[in-house]
Amino acid sequence: MIGLILGIDPGAGGSLCVLDISTGDYVDHLQMPKIKVGKANRVNAAAVTDFIKKHREKIKHCYLEKVHAMPGQGVSSMFSFGHSAGIVEGVVVAMGLPLTLITPQSWKKKVGLIGKDKDAARSRAIQLYPGIRDLDLKGKGQALADSLLIARAQLDL
Repeated sequence: MIGLILGIDPGAGGSLCVLDISTGDYVDHLQMPKIKVGKANRVNAAAVTDFIKKHREKIKHCYLEKVHAMPGQGVSSMFSFGHSAGIVEGVVVAMGLPLTLITPQSWKKKVGLIGKDKDAARSRAIQLYPGIRDLDLKGKGQALADSLLIARAQLDL
């Protein structure tokens, strides 16, 4: 094993996925861990840190989906989404790991998903990694598929 790559779909409903750089083989994943703060769900930074620590010595690069505000979304939901992405980015940077922000258009183009509906990512991930049962779950499977494909898009396979 040459090393690992970490793909991150940010947000409270997101996921982190680790792949082997040389083969593209699935190694591990984590559904974004949450804690309740008042009425809001927030990313559990300690749990994200613990997950990354398990693989830290072998992680060569991290790719985080670049997020931005979108018209029509509520102020509180955009704050929550940005807060979650910021926590994950902060954890990765604080751990001294190389990080690249990647646009959804960029990674989706690399895996052939431009112009496809949202569930196409989950279908593509299931085709590539049929043994990962969490991909079968509609919501959690979608987040896992995105983080998996964010990492996969960076590999020359």
